[in-house]
Formats: sequence, C-alpha cells, structure tokens
Amino acid sequence: MAETESSKARGNTGGPSAAGLNRQELLWLIGPNEHITLLNARRAGMLLSRVRLVAALFALLTPLWAVLDYLVFVEPLADALALGRAAATAAFLAILLLYRGTRQMSDARRALLLLFAVPTLFYLYSAVQIALHPVDGLAQALAATHAFLPFIVVAGLSIFPLTVAEAALLALPILLAKAGAGLLQWPPADWPQVLVAFWLLLLVAAVATLSSVSQLAFIIALVRNTIRDPLTGAFSRQSGAELLDLQFNLSERGGTPLAVAFLDLDYFKRVNDEYGHEVGDMVLLNAASQISTQLRTGDILVRWGGEEFIIILPGTDAAQARIGLDRLREAGLGMRPELAPVTASIGLAERTADGVADWQSLVALADSRMYRAKQAGRDRIVAGD
Repeated sequence: MAETESSKARGNTGGPSAAGLNRQELLWLIGPNEHITLLNARRAGMLLSRVRLVAALFALLTPLWAVLDYLVFVEPLADALALGRAAATAAFLAILLLYRGTRQMSDARRALLLLFAVPTLFYLYSAVQIALHPVDGLAQALAATHAFLPFIVVAGLSIFPLTVAEAALLALPILLAKAGAGLLQWPPADWPQVLVAFWLLLLVAAVATLSSVSQLAFIIALVRNTIRDPLTGAFSRQSGAELLDLQFNLSERGGTPLAVAFLDLDYFKRVNDEYGHEVGDMVLLNAASQISTQLRTGDILVRWGGEEFIIILPGTDAAQARIGLDRLREAGLGMRPELAPVTASIGLAERTADGVADWQSLVALADSRMYRAKQAGRDRIVAGD
C-alpha cells in the first residue's frame, strides 16, 4: 500500500513510544527527508524567524567588539580583526535582507547554513591573525576569549528545532575549525589542554543537539494533534486549506498540473438517521481508509466536512486523475449497514486545464462538478468538458 501524507500524519507505522511519538515520528527526529509538508511549513517559519533574530543580534554585537580590539591589541592586529568583523557584520545584515517574508524549508536550510558559516569563518580568520601577531599580557587574555567563539556557535544549535542529521551538519564545520585552530598553534600549544577543550566542545554539541531534537519532537506532536481529523485520520479542513495553498503555489511556480477531487458520500444522511451516528462514523472511517489505500505517495486526503472529502493530487493532470479516481471507485469505499456498497459523487478540477487563479476557485469548481454528479444520478465522476 502506498504511504500518503495522510497516512504519515496519522502515524500508521507503529504505536506510540514512551516519548509520545510513534516509530515513524521518531525517524523524523533523525533526518528531514520524510517530513510531511505541514511539518516543514511550521518548522520553516520558526527556523527563519529565529535565524533572523540571531543574525540581527550578531550584526549589532560584532562591530561593537571591535572597540575593545583597538583598546587592547596592537594596531596591525586590531585593523585585521576589524576588517573581519566588518565582513561578518555585512554577512549577518545580508541574511536579514535575503530571508524576509519567506516560509520555504529550502530557504530555512540555506539561511541556517549561512548563519553558522559566518562565525565559523570569522573564527578561523581571527585565529590566523592572532597566530601571525604575537600577543602578551592583557592582549593575550583578550585573544584567549576568541577561543570561546566555537562554544557559542555550537551552543546556538539549541535555539533551533533540528533533526540529528541537521544539527550534526551544522556542528561539523565549527568542530573542524576548532581542530584547525589548534594546529595553527603547533608546536608550542599545550596539547592536553587543546584536546580537553575539543572534547568539551563535543559535549556541548551533544547537549545542544539534544535540545534541538527535543524542540522538534514537541513540534511534531503539536502538528500531529492539530492537523488531522480525529475520526478518519485524514487532514482537517484547516490543514487541508494550508496544503492546498502550498501545493497551488508550487504548481504555479513549477508550471505543473494540480488536480483536486471533491467527494461526497451518497445518501449518507440516511445512515445517520436510520442507524445512528456511531454507525455513520464507522462508514466514514472505512471510506477514508479505502480511499487512502488507493492514493499514491504525495497524494493528500482531507476531510472537508461531514461526509465530504477532498483529494489533492500534485503533479497530476485531469486525465491521470480520472484514471486514479476510476480505480478508486472500482476498489470500492466500503459497505453500508444494509450491505449495499458505499458510493460517492465526485467532482474533478485541474489547475492548468481549467485555468483557475487560486486554490479556492479550484475547490469551488470541483465542488460544483460534484453537485452536477449528484444531479445526474450520483455514483459518478464529473470533470471538465
């Protein structure tokens, strides 16, 4: 059975763990490849807002430290460090300007890489400059504070909700930079002290990663509990609307098709009236399960309201969508209490073929065609002419 975004959101790959996450969700803590779209959207917004906050703070503090450099260091070293600080400040300001108003996960990852790359490069640059200009006394004490920068950078991982793989990727450059700075001090360096500092940096990185993953686990649990319909496990109407907006924008930017099917179970009110709502709930649950089994990876099932469902079919034109819906009808939607098959009236619309301007118009068109299917006798699909 193909695993759709709806099945991932339900967490159907295993029961809850002691931490409240199922096996699929625990895998999401390791790497981001299988994250569902809404989780990416929530996390991207949080990552980018925190990246911009940290970039603004460092853009303010980095040039201020140059004053202390000029008070303590000899002028050639102070000038060199001031040049590095100016470049770092410009980079932080660029991050602020480049990543305004975006909520894409790809942008969030680039912004994170840049945010961590800037202090890492500055640390290497300052280590080289300090090695080229011998210092003593107060200047030596101030130079020693530059060795704390890797600890600040690694501790900064704890601010962001990251997977283990993402945290490791961001921590690795500064760990290598710390090792490289130690080699610059060869041979007079106190190597036991250098190794102890490196080991401490690894421990800080591990604790910061644990904090990052804990934040991500909280977000996963929060998203899981807010995006799904509690009865059927399909996406709720609110989360479905967000997904439609995301998929419509992606379809427009990429010039790809996007099909939407609007399903309404036929004569469902009779089930509730004659057999009660508990039996009606079972019919809905079975229908949603049957639909999910026929969807492909990437297809999205939304409970739009009552006995109404929407299927979002990214990258699918009208002809392909019609084939998939015919297959769905042939497989069946379960049985009614009187042992008659559950049927549905289905309206189908597609962005490029129907020339709609927004996702709301796409859904409205599929909805109107669903009503045409009902008027024509139910248990059928109505698509564009």
